[in-house]
Amino acid sequence: MPDEDIDYSDIPELEQEWFRTAKLVMPDEETKERITIRLSREVTEYFRSQGKGYQSRMNAVLKAYVDAQKARESPSDVEGA
Repeated sequence: MPDEDIDYSDIPELEQEWFRTAKLVMPDEETKERITIRLSREVTEYFRSQGKGYQSRMNAVLKAYVDAQKARESPSDVEGA
């Protein structure tokens, strides 16, 4: 599907502040678990287009989401808090 056909109307835009404060944190390789997962082609193509290490970047995005959710539940449970 071409980008111009995607409906982004229900997704809020990220502010520049988010990009200024965002950081990529790569997880320790020893703690990873091998799984099978089905993702949309758009997601996999985007990460693959960024080159080597795309699976680790995908993991980092998911880990950041988990950490953010944990912080909302209990700030003291998040690593480094």
